[in-house]
Amino acid sequence: MKENVMNSNLAAYYFHQGTNYRSYEYLGCHEQIVGNEFEYSFRVWAPNADSVRLVSDFTSWDHGLQMNKITEAGIWEILIRSNERLVGKFYKYKIWNKGNAYYKADPYAFYSQTLKNTASIVSNINEFEWNDSNWIAYKKRLSQKHSDCKHYYSSPVNIYEVHLGSWKTKNGESNSKGDSYLNYREIADELAPYVKKMGYTHIELMPIMEHPYDGSWGYQVCGYYAPSSRYGTPYDFKYFVNKMHECGIGVILDWVPAHFPKDAHGLYEFDGQPLYEYQGRDRMEHRVWGTRFFDVGREEVQSFLVSNALFWLREYHADGLRVDAVASMLYLDYDRDPGEWIPNDEGNNRNKEAIAFFKKLNTEIFREFGDTLMIAEESTDWPMITKPVYEGGLGFNFKWNMGWANDMFEYLQTDPVHRKYKHNMLTFPMMYAFNENYIYPISHDEVVHGKKSLVDKMFGSYEQKFASMRAFMTYMMTMPGKKMTFMGTEFAQFREWDYENQLEWFMLDYPKHNEMQKFISNLNKFYLANKQLWEIDNSWDGFEWINANQQDLNIISFKRKAIDKSELIIVINFSPVYRENYSIPVNEEGIYQELFTTDDAKFGGTGIKNGNNIKSAQYPNQSTQKYINVNIPSYGAIVLSKKDKIIRRV
Repeated sequence: MKENVMNSNLAAYYFHQGTNYRSYEYLGCHEQIVGNEFEYSFRVWAPNADSVRLVSDFTSWDHGLQMNKITEAGIWEILIRSNERLVGKFYKYKIWNKGNAYYKADPYAFYSQTLKNTASIVSNINEFEWNDSNWIAYKKRLSQKHSDCKHYYSSPVNIYEVHLGSWKTKNGESNSKGDSYLNYREIADELAPYVKKMGYTHIELMPIMEHPYDGSWGYQVCGYYAPSSRYGTPYDFKYFVNKMHECGIGVILDWVPAHFPKDAHGLYEFDGQPLYEYQGRDRMEHRVWGTRFFDVGREEVQSFLVSNALFWLREYHADGLRVDAVASMLYLDYDRDPGEWIPNDEGNNRNKEAIAFFKKLNTEIFREFGDTLMIAEESTDWPMITKPVYEGGLGFNFKWNMGWANDMFEYLQTDPVHRKYKHNMLTFPMMYAFNENYIYPISHDEVVHGKKSLVDKMFGSYEQKFASMRAFMTYMMTMPGKKMTFMGTEFAQFREWDYENQLEWFMLDYPKHNEMQKFISNLNKFYLANKQLWEIDNSWDGFEWINANQQDLNIISFKRKAIDKSELIIVINFSPVYRENYSIPVNEEGIYQELFTTDDAKFGGTGIKNGNNIKSAQYPNQSTQKYINVNIPSYGAIVLSKKDKIIRRV
């Protein structure tokens, strides 16, 4: 017992220092067997409390049991021995501050009630038998080939973003009452083979941490250590991740360290006054979201959040985190008017505590998990988001390119007659393409609130929308950078995403939607099969413009290159005009072949093809330059290569 006390003392010490990155193993509820009895420790941080009591099914809900304050900085503890196991029992902390009582859920609970019920649940999450050793070994082999956590830069990454509550529901019923969710296991058994069949490499889950309100989509978290019990138990979620890994699919979790909601049972003024949130009114609250910002400069909050990030990687084998709302943390004036914020000691709007927090977070994560993905959702031009900490960066290894998405969607909704005036929206991304390591996102945010679904963003008639979407998706999949699309996009759902209802899977009964799903699957697999599209994503060595300036034609053409110098030629026509005998300059004389076309009849196109014997020619007035002549379908894209090169078709 002496050693355990010493370990507890060290755990508390490091927690208060902001360096206990396993704080969930100390705080919260933990079970162990002592002799013939079960022993449960309960610990909670509440420095402003006058008194803390454990209230529960196994004590009483009104009075409960008095907890002891064991550190001056505010950790309270109680040990309980029981002849019967308490797993599955409900509990909370009753915190007294200045004569007022607050009933709070456990911030470190591994399992919680959901929706209108808010108690924490005694649980032991250590009894699951993982079966993903092959996946873990695969990731390790990849990472050993590269240094500095850079193996993902030269690997294919194609992410399918999913909201578990609306991918599918029970019998397709509405979830407006919160009673039609599929279980984690049921979803996994359907989702894993589907994602594999479609050719994605990863899924990204919108937040599955416990949250009380469906309409927040998971972004207002109350239980940071508990997978939502909407979909089952912690073991059910471990099954979900395990199933994905068995099928060779990585799992990225959406993580929300910026803010939390003001639900009475949650972190909000946890011990009767601001604790997890900033205390200054200039930083405390985001008035539009109606949430509180984490005080990431406070040591105990750092222990809580860094431990939480590592918790999902360690205990649930997650392969990465997409970090939400990074910009809201980095800027002191984020969504604030003049006079509503206070500059830092240098007189500018940078939140130094947040900068230090991200550097600490990413340093610790990559110290332990060199093969993970840390993705920043950052909407500004803050420099060096994806540069290593030792080079002065924030230490993420990827960032969403949200500017690209905004520009592209504006371009696609423009009448092609006027697109020449916005042609730079197609080409400008290459001006900054290698400043950061980018993921091109078509996210949930782009298909809600009147923004229209992806296919419905396209200008033109019904048939033209589908052709345009095929051309755009080919543009996205062939440009440098990793990829992400939101569920439902793959079969061109017309209706905007609705979190209360499942995707419109019935649309697959209609030819255009079935053909689009087939197209996306083929495009994804073409991407996977051709290293030219992903092996050099972070430098000009992997990209070369052929012609970026044909704005009058709405056409761009470029090359993608692999390390072995092999090339693909990509031509994309964003015009409704069919281009016959379109000339493309090539470096080598020989026979060229068409590897992929968006106009294939099986994808719903007109069936225009260029074949496998496209001969290069030399124009009389050119002494050295060779050309190939091809047909470019309207609203279409083609991918070509020299025939004697080893290139993969799908």
